[in-house]
Amino acid sequence: MIVYPAIDIRGGKTVRLVEGDFDQETAFDGDPAEAARRWEALGAEWIHIVDLDGARDGVRANQDAIERIRGAVSTRLQLGGGLRTLEDLHEVKAIGIDRMVIGSAAIRDPEMVERAIDEYGAAIAVGLDARDGKLAAEGWRDQTDMDALGVARRFAGAGLAQVIFTDIRRDGRLEGPNLEALSEMVDGLSIEVIASGGIGSLSDIRHVRECGASGVIIGAALYHQRLSLADAITVAREPAPNDEERPS
Repeated sequence: MIVYPAIDIRGGKTVRLVEGDFDQETAFDGDPAEAARRWEALGAEWIHIVDLDGARDGVRANQDAIERIRGAVSTRLQLGGGLRTLEDLHEVKAIGIDRMVIGSAAIRDPEMVERAIDEYGAAIAVGLDARDGKLAAEGWRDQTDMDALGVARRFAGAGLAQVIFTDIRRDGRLEGPNLEALSEMVDGLSIEVIASGGIGSLSDIRHVRECGASGVIIGAALYHQRLSLADAITVAREPAPNDEERPS
C-alpha cells in the first residue's frame, strides 16, 4: 500500500482543515515546496496535493505554489482541486502533474470525466468525498444525494483506474477512518481505492491496509507529529492479510 503525504494549499500556504471547514484552519509551512521537499527526503513515493481554493471556487488559484512543488521534487504528484474542465487537465498535465483527481466535475459533468479517462487513462482518479455515503461537491459545501459507490461503479465501467474515497466526517479529526465504508467501497469495486480521512495512528494505517486499499492519504497526523512518515511507510508495506482477516 502506498502512503501519500498530503499538502493542502490555501492562499499559497500549507494548511489543514477539519471536515473541510475553512473556518477550522491550521497553517503550517509557509511555502508548500518546503513540505514537499521534506516528504520526499523521508521516502515519499507520491505526494497528494489539494488546491483548496480551487476545490471551493472552481478557480485554480494556487498554480504558482503547485509549480514550485513540481520544481522542488522528483516525487510523483497527485493533484486535486478545481479541475473542472479538460482544459484544466491539459494545463496541469503540462506542468508535470502525474495524476489528476477530479471531484466536483464527477458530479456535475460525468461525460467530461469519461472523456478525460479516454484521453489520460491511469493518470485520472475520481475523488469521492462523502458524508454518510452521499457525495459532496464544491469544496464539500454542496451536499448531494448521490451514492458514492454508485458513482464509482459508473466510472469504473468507463475504464477508471482508481478512486480516492474520503469520509468527510472523519477528515482532519485524527480519530480513525470509517473502515466500514472503506471496506464497502473496496469490496464493491474492481479498481484501486485510495483511502483518505481520519488517520491518526499507525494502527489506523494497518487497518486501512487490511481493508484492501491500494493507498492511504495522511495529512493532519503528519503535521501534528502524531506519527512519522517513515513509520507510516513501513506499516503500509507490511504483507497484506487474507480477506477473511479484514476488520469489520
